[in-house]
Amino acid sequence: ETKGEAEGDEATAMDEDGAENEGEGEAARRKSAVAGAELPVLSPAQLEQYDTEQLKYEIALIEEERDGMASGVNMTAVAEWKKKDEEYKSRFGELEIVTNERDAGRQVFEELRRKRLEEFMAGFGEITLKLKEMYQMITLGGDAELELVDSLDPFSEGIVFSVRPPKKSWKNISNLSGGEKTLSSLALIFALHHYKPTPLYVMDEIDAALDFKNVSIVANYIKERTKNAQFVIISLRNNMFELADRLVGIYKTNNATKSVTINPKLFARQSGSGSFGVQAPPALPPPAPLGDATNTVTNTTLSA
Repeated sequence: ETKGEAEGDEATAMDEDGAENEGEGEAARRKSAVAGAELPVLSPAQLEQYDTEQLKYEIALIEEERDGMASGVNMTAVAEWKKKDEEYKSRFGELEIVTNERDAGRQVFEELRRKRLEEFMAGFGEITLKLKEMYQMITLGGDAELELVDSLDPFSEGIVFSVRPPKKSWKNISNLSGGEKTLSSLALIFALHHYKPTPLYVMDEIDAALDFKNVSIVANYIKERTKNAQFVIISLRNNMFELADRLVGIYKTNNATKSVTINPKLFARQSGSGSFGVQAPPALPPPAPLGDATNTVTNTTLSA
């Protein structure tokens, strides 16, 4: 019994040593996995737990599996991946450059849109106030208004031109009579001229649908209030062309169209009358060429 107990204790000690050696071997393998290329160093006791033939058999199986996999593996995959990776990095860099350029262009575009809106609204407000003033002056009591169809985006829908002639209700300009349309349009032209003067205007019979009073009002406004521009007006109304600085008459004789240019003020002085056309002078000197020192053009009326 004593001998059996001793053998049992020895077997128990060997099992504990084996478990300890196995634990040390596992720790060594883990250390090897952590250390990477560093090979573990095993003690003789640790080596005894490995079967050499079994290890050779496992190595042969792994090599056979490796050789089988090698036949189906693309060995140029790594080189291709590196090439694709370089191409990706190059394209990604180009994308960043283009994106930055796009963002810069978008920023400039938004700034221009903001500036356009600010300048438009400032000019729109000034023109609207001047239009109201011009129409009230021309019609002696009417009213006019410019309104945005879409106040949030004024460039998408346009502008509505509403007019209230004297002693009448508000109407769209398309619903007005011919004379009312003429006065409304002239009021808008004069408001635009006040905001941004234009050096030359050509108007064809703007007074055709106007009565005597309104023709006189428009003619005197052009004469007195628009000295910084030249108006060429085609008219048949004497209270319009009598106020012209130069009068160009167009007539037909012997189946030919001819024209004559006169200075109404000079004509009136030579005729001895306060108004030209009442008494013809015996002889008129040739008209001075337009544009010389004695014939500065401001307003011109063509009369047929």
